[in-house]
Amino acid sequence: MTGPPAPAQRGKPAAPARRPGLAAACDRLARSRPFEIGIVVVILANGVVLGLETYPDLVAAGAALHGLELFFRAVFVVEIAIRLVAYGRRPQDFFQHGWNVFDFAVITAIFIPGLHGDPALLRVVRVARMVRLVRFSPGLRTIVSALWRSLPGVGGFLALAVVTLYVYGMAGWLIFGSTYPEQYGDIGRSLLTLFVLLSLETLPDLIEQGMAISPWTLLYYVSYVVITVNLLLNILIAVIVNSMEEARRLEMTERLAPGYDEDGDGVPDEVDRIALTQRLDDLRAVIAELERELRIDRDDGHGRAHRQDATARR
Repeated sequence: MTGPPAPAQRGKPAAPARRPGLAAACDRLARSRPFEIGIVVVILANGVVLGLETYPDLVAAGAALHGLELFFRAVFVVEIAIRLVAYGRRPQDFFQHGWNVFDFAVITAIFIPGLHGDPALLRVVRVARMVRLVRFSPGLRTIVSALWRSLPGVGGFLALAVVTLYVYGMAGWLIFGSTYPEQYGDIGRSLLTLFVLLSLETLPDLIEQGMAISPWTLLYYVSYVVITVNLLLNILIAVIVNSMEEARRLEMTERLAPGYDEDGDGVPDEVDRIALTQRLDDLRAVIAELERELRIDRDDGHGRAHRQDATARR
């Protein structure tokens, strides 16, 4: 699945100039806020039903839960059909966007005949529907986009982390292997011990064991904590935060793109901004005219008052 599509393409048709009547109606429906809210409610309800199915005491309600599952399937199929029809004579454009492909795969996978023979795999596919909530939340889309963009940086971080853990694992095997074989008996045990140590929960016990061998072992654990737990994890956080900022900037840039219609009123937001700017200019002109008239009236009032004072003095 590719990264989140551009805002004008987030699972919504690109609104061509002319559409058949049915396609135009489906397009307006797919872009409407009530439609999205309804789908979100159904997805959440589907998650609740999946959770209820895990309770063995609700076996008696199995028929009702199965009926709800069939209802959810029908709603999701209708949703995908509406989004497909909204593309008019070019339904293939629906599959040009990653989120649309993901939605289509998750909804249609439930109808694969061989899937029903494996209840565990079938449940995984049904649980995957909950991921569809991401497409309806701009904040979640930004996070997913940031994680997607951070993969190259995370890959480099993982390579560095593996090398660091391997070096410290070999050093731990050489230092503690004969004394504490359960933690450092081989490279696998050493890596597992050091991986658990990333949480710092076992650090006091390991330091106590090391001090029983030599005070110099404290240098081993202190350097490991500083390099891996602090330095490497902070690098990972920095990579993700940087990707988050890039995704947010991209989101803001795409919102300024021509044709983007966030409010779903059929008028691109660029046109809305132009109309709003014109109205503000008109309002400024009216205010300037009122200020000019008030200033004239005030000046006239001061002039009359000055003349009346002069007359009274005479």
